[in-house]
Amino acid sequence: MRKKIALIGGGQIGQNLAMLASQKELGDIVILDVPGYENICKGKALDLMEMAPHGNYDANITASSNYKDIEGADLVIVTAGKPREAGMTREDLLSVNLKIISDVAAGVKQYAPKAFCIIVTNPLDAMVYAFYKLTGFPKRQVIGMAGTLDTARWRAFIGMELNVSVADVAGTVLGGHGPDMVPLPRLTTVGGVPLNEIATKEQIDKLVIRTREAGTEIVKLFGKGSAFFSPAWSAIVIAESYLKDKRRILACAALCEGEYGIKGLFLGVPCMISGKGLEKILEIKLTDEEKAMLQKTVGVVTKTVEETKL
Repeated sequence: MRKKIALIGGGQIGQNLAMLASQKELGDIVILDVPGYENICKGKALDLMEMAPHGNYDANITASSNYKDIEGADLVIVTAGKPREAGMTREDLLSVNLKIISDVAAGVKQYAPKAFCIIVTNPLDAMVYAFYKLTGFPKRQVIGMAGTLDTARWRAFIGMELNVSVADVAGTVLGGHGPDMVPLPRLTTVGGVPLNEIATKEQIDKLVIRTREAGTEIVKLFGKGSAFFSPAWSAIVIAESYLKDKRRILACAALCEGEYGIKGLFLGVPCMISGKGLEKILEIKLTDEEKAMLQKTVGVVTKTVEETKL
């Protein structure tokens, strides 16, 4: 029997999630959105079904505005929410998207209480915390996508800067999903060669800044709206590791309960994602400078989470 995947939100990210999940044959898909958007999502679902013969995939793709239609879902990916516009920070979205996440949490808790849940909605660190608190799900069952996206951007920019294949770039990014995130140049390699041996300090500093501002860079270019291709693929990487028990080590926004000296916050940290969901968090031995940068992002995320009043 195929797995059941519920995509909460049928906008730009949601439709790309549906396409990628169907192409990878991860399971049957239900796209759920508000009643006024239901027919548009049904059109997207039908369009994807009509693409299947050329895409050579088998998946049943439907759309709905009724949470009952996600009943029994194995996996839930939440993208519902207002996107950022030029001049807006992720925190500007807090109040409007908190209401949306509250409604989503209630629906998922009622109809898909066993699902592994991946949250994409911004401000991500606060939204995944809110979803976790409102559902009461165990920590292994709730994750935020951000670290996987931040790491992809870090790797992409290194590949672009050094004119090398991104396939050979390995590294990770810790912390909150915002301008205080913590790329780790010290532990980044290109084909096994340490980054600091093939890039200058000036290049590395530029890459760190660009990674921290990556989302804002795209928002400015769009003028209205935010990234959708890269967030969708990042969520699919996590989803596939769960559904196929691949046991990948991915940077995800996970609930820390003492790891890295952090308690009660969702932050980007290396996670093993298996068929159990979040199986474990892996701790990296950080330098004093890296610890200080991580504590800075902890302070920012703590402030945002406190504003949820949950």
